[in-house]
Amino acid sequence: VQLQASGGGLVQAGGSLRLSCAASGLTVSSRAMGWFRQAPGKERENVAAIATTSDITVYGDSVQGRFTISRDNAKNTVYLQMNSLKPEDTAVYYCAAGRGGLPGIVTDYYTHWGQGTLVTVSS
Repeated sequence: VQLQASGGGLVQAGGSLRLSCAASGLTVSSRAMGWFRQAPGKERENVAAIATTSDITVYGDSVQGRFTISRDNAKNTVYLQMNSLKPEDTAVYYCAAGRGGLPGIVTDYYTHWGQGTLVTVSS
């Protein structure tokens, strides 16, 4: 199983980025999928997660209304659209595949992780 995260980069505050997580060896439609982030000196935190049915999504309080998680089953890829970015969104972002179909927010729920992609938001 491999999860390949991409799309990170440097963006000014107020800008947007779209992260992608391409899966191989695993079908993203069969698992809940999540995005997490980890800033220097901080614990990894859940940003967003999506159930297998796609109509159930959860978001962290700090990104609610600004980030959107989605999935393209044909491409076996999960996305994180990030709008109105803030300097405090700066972190390494990771995608992960869950144990089951419902979206979880704790790291222990996820069995496979991507390598991470760095997002830097300048003020």
